[in-house]
Amino acid sequence: MSIQITINKNKDIFSDEPEIEYSLLNPYEERKKIGQLFTPFPIAEFMSEWIIGNVDCETILDPAVGLGIFFRAIVSKKGYEKYRFIGYDIDEKILNCAKDITDNIPDAKVDLEQKNYLFNDWTNEYDGIICNPPYLKFHDYENKEILSIFEKKLKMKLTGFTNIYTLFFLKSMNQLSKGGRAAYIVPSEFLNADYGKKVKEYLIKSEKLRFIIIVDFKTNLFNEAITTSCILLFSNDKYNTDVEFINIKSVEDLKQLEHYIKSYPICRKERTIVKSSELNPEEKWRRYYGKTNGGKYKNLVPFNTYAKVVRGIATGANDYFSFSVNKTKKFNIDKKYLLPCLTKANYAAKHFFTVDHFNELKNKDKPVFLLNAIDLDDSNIVEYLKMGEERGIDKKYLTSHRNPWYAIENRPPAPILVTVFSRNGLRFVRNEAKVYNLTSFHCVYVHPLFIRKVDLLMAYLLTDIAKEIFNDEKREYGDGLDKFEPNDLNNAKVVNLDTIDRENENKILEYYQVYRQKEINNEHIVDIKNKLNEIFYEVLQE
Repeated sequence: MSIQITINKNKDIFSDEPEIEYSLLNPYEERKKIGQLFTPFPIAEFMSEWIIGNVDCETILDPAVGLGIFFRAIVSKKGYEKYRFIGYDIDEKILNCAKDITDNIPDAKVDLEQKNYLFNDWTNEYDGIICNPPYLKFHDYENKEILSIFEKKLKMKLTGFTNIYTLFFLKSMNQLSKGGRAAYIVPSEFLNADYGKKVKEYLIKSEKLRFIIIVDFKTNLFNEAITTSCILLFSNDKYNTDVEFINIKSVEDLKQLEHYIKSYPICRKERTIVKSSELNPEEKWRRYYGKTNGGKYKNLVPFNTYAKVVRGIATGANDYFSFSVNKTKKFNIDKKYLLPCLTKANYAAKHFFTVDHFNELKNKDKPVFLLNAIDLDDSNIVEYLKMGEERGIDKKYLTSHRNPWYAIENRPPAPILVTVFSRNGLRFVRNEAKVYNLTSFHCVYVHPLFIRKVDLLMAYLLTDIAKEIFNDEKREYGDGLDKFEPNDLNNAKVVNLDTIDRENENKILEYYQVYRQKEINNEHIVDIKNKLNEIFYEVLQE
């Protein structure tokens, strides 16, 4: 079905109206499959000022053109007739709509083509490249061979966890003409993610990155997706290779920043400016634009001194592998093939998960068992697996990479669990029920040498100080949502337990038991928590 957008004269194209109308006609779930998110028009205006700030600019490329909002932002300014616009997109439907819009712009030289930028146009140079690329992880992307292409073309080996959006600006940096500029708006996740190390290393070597503008994470620029945002500004010049980090709290702040950016390269004298040679790709770049909390405390060691954090069990089909009591009866699955399991984060909403808590969930018929198909001589198990194959469960991404497809990962019950996503900071859970867990929690396996200190460690993990220091390693996803990957936690700092003397240790353990009992009984815990905070604060100040 062809989508038509009605444009009410030129004034309407200098706004978000085409994108809003298109969004109403095309469900988000459909656009999400190709990573399609629209840029707010004020952001497009700001980015376009950087591009046309190159006085020699003539050719401007948008590698993921959508409805051409960047071209429209430039056309809204005087003198647009001098530019030749080239736009690529893989979506025929949106490209046809973009053509309808740009065909009505007088004297505009616009060439729109249905092409995948990552596979095409590797040799042309452009005076300006401006883009809001698709946001897709590699396992959501059909063309996996792109990794080998980038390895061959750019001599860089990227991990399969890399998000597609980074490939766009990595490629674009090599297509800027002398003095050419690029502007990208992308999630800032890569600045603090493991896969971003290679990306940042390439950015440093290119010596083209000039500004990283971080949008305050309480502001979500893209209403339909939870994502952080940053604007990357590149220039192929030799004025300097410094990178300036700028924080903004709202779209309005961009207007105030516009004059400063326009004065480049003279403007390089404010805010946080770091020489390319001093940027460390191995570190989270949050240290350059955000405050860190661990630096104001002493007696800290890496969390992996005491424990190893790994992700929970990934089934690839939670609804299929999870069982409630009634579901076990329906399919006649013997209990010896079922493992007690926390399948959702809200099933353990507090810091202690006991046998009573597990039984309460079980009695409410919640899915708290995990299929462990260890005996194919059992006819009911065989029948259930057959049903799974008929439903294509064995062909899903994770299951298709396991042998056999129904095998469960080796993740024995961990003494401590920790939430993956949160809006109010990390929450550690003492797994007293000794249940397994899916990926809504990470597993915290305490090293054998320190298992006798697990309650002392857990007492620290209850504190506000622990949460504050862990936040140095978090990944922001916008709208107040934070995420921690296992290595973020493994490398995070915690109190050095060896610096706690016997007297304080006894006090901590005493308060810990009181805290535990009060929380289980749904009693007021703030006072006892404050006592723990006070002791650990003193330890971290010595």
